[in-house]
Amino acid sequence: MGAFKPLLPFGQQTVIESAVGNLREADVNDIIVVVGHRGDEIRHKLSNARVSFAINSDPDSPMATSIALGMDQVDEQFDAVLIAPADHPAISADAIKSIMNEWKSGALLVQPEYADRGGHPVLVDRRYFDELLRLDPKVGLRGFFAQHRGETRRLPVNSPFIARDMDKWEDYLSLHLEVFGRAPRQI
Repeated sequence: MGAFKPLLPFGQQTVIESAVGNLREADVNDIIVVVGHRGDEIRHKLSNARVSFAINSDPDSPMATSIALGMDQVDEQFDAVLIAPADHPAISADAIKSIMNEWKSGALLVQPEYADRGGHPVLVDRRYFDELLRLDPKVGLRGFFAQHRGETRRLPVNSPFIARDMDKWEDYLSLHLEVFGRAPRQI
């Protein structure tokens, strides 16, 4: 992309603040943010957000590494986790609550979908925590869900943003314009 995604402006906040705020609004109280590159800046930006941090000393590692580092800090009392990439800052609290409610109704693995396209955040029941700790980096989360297709509930949600990340600068500008009706403020 050519820019540090978590700290890009997103409305009146940054991308990471928006992602964390959406989880909070959905009543997710225990949030672990995995940081690596420029982690000090993210920790500073979220210093009042009541989140925990896991440190990935190799930010170029596969996403599976960051997932395992985050999972390593999940308290024993929790029966499920949401995995929410920071570059999905527009996922509504309602969509997140729907995913959690689907788990509460008995689903073990929940993946939201919009227009038949899967997205984030995904929810994983405790019985799969060990697998997340040793995810194969070659297949990652996508491979994990493919392996457990029969146990995965694909949940239609009314939000195109579950499948909209920001891999390119144009993706960021387009998402910001769609969500806020204007271009982002100057960086």
